[in-house]
Amino acid sequence: MSDHDDPRDDRLGGEAGPPGDGAEEESDDARVAEGVEHLQRAAREMIAAARSFLDVVEDVVGDHVAVSSVAEAFSSWGQAVSRAAGRMAEGDESDGEGEDPGQSSSRSQVQHIDLS
Repeated sequence: MSDHDDPRDDRLGGEAGPPGDGAEEESDDARVAEGVEHLQRAAREMIAAARSFLDVVEDVVGDHVAVSSVAEAFSSWGQAVSRAAGRMAEGDESDGEGEDPGQSSSRSQVQHIDLS
């Protein structure tokens, strides 16, 4: 197959020229420049958002009441998680009644209720 039989010729609308030749390169350059411009704009927006977030964090850190409120919220959340984990552990222990304590329960965790 010769260089003139390149199937890309049909797609390009004519004979294939050397790379970087013609209006197609200018079109590609324009699209690349537009893409870079969009990325730069998005990066600036992300930087502005990060600055705003840091301003809020700085205000919270500077406010002793807010810091203690956040700490209290985390403490409450941790206690709730601990209680839930304890209830789950107690449920696992009671499911194994009459079984060898070293063996895990093979019973279903779903409670079946007879309606008849």
